Amino acid sequence: MEPIVDYHMHTFLCGHAIGEPQEYVEQALALGLQEIGFSDHAPLVSHEDPSITMSFEQLPRYQQMLEVLRDQYADKGITVRVGIEADFIPGYEEKTKAILDAYPYDYVYGSVHFIGDFAFDNPTQKERLKTNNINKVYLDYHTLLRKSAASGLFDVMAHVDLVKKFGDRPTEDLTPEIEKTAQIFKRSGVVIEINSSGLRKPVREIYPSLADLAIYCQAGVPITFGSDAHAPAEVGYGLKDAYILAKTAGYKEYVMFEKRQIARRIKI
Repeated sequence: MEPIVDYHMHTFLCGHAIGEPQEYVEQALALGLQEIGFSDHAPLVSHEDPSITMSFEQLPRYQQMLEVLRDQYADKGITVRVGIEADFIPGYEEKTKAILDAYPYDYVYGSVHFIGDFAFDNPTQKERLKTNNINKVYLDYHTLLRKSAASGLFDVMAHVDLVKKFGDRPTEDLTPEIEKTAQIFKRSGVVIEINSSGLRKPVREIYPSLADLAIYCQAGVPITFGSDAHAPAEVGYGLKDAYILAKTAGYKEYVMFEKRQIARRIKI
């Protein structure tokens, strides 16, 4: 069995994805997916960087482009959802909310890519992981995850152990920290994404790890699936492995969205 949904894919508007959106949909159809969603990077609220996110001026084009695509495929056996991925940056919650409230998204991904000015998943900054206290990096990351969930801005938390991307691991047992994060996620009503893109990264592991995912499962945090595709060929990549991981962690179902609400629950 495999998921019938892939909610995490990008467009060329973010500056680091390739291909036309229609190519992503055609790849999804070829794989037998029944529902997909685009969740491109919302404009950064703290600074501009056209190499990693859309600009404010591109948001109307993004929305219109995906609405046309959704209507184009409405009777072709696949549902196209319109989502967005926004970074959580403390102190900019109102500005982030204004972006997310501007359009009728089906779901909103929340992500943490920055610890202060440290873009820890950016290859150009990965050496800072070597010079920083890696345990503190993980602790700071989870603090931001919890704050982002508690903010009420997001429906789904994306790649919730992204900090391991380059293979850097904590030297201490952070199980209590993960358990704390799981409880905040549950209390905040967010879903977590099982993101298969880690299989394509140096860590060669799905986000989150099996151990972490089992903790989220025990806490009762729902899941959904995403490939984090930045090219049409990456649509659906690794989702079979993600499905097996979910089942191994103890999950019995995953969820699908519409109009920022859980619309379906699919048994695993």
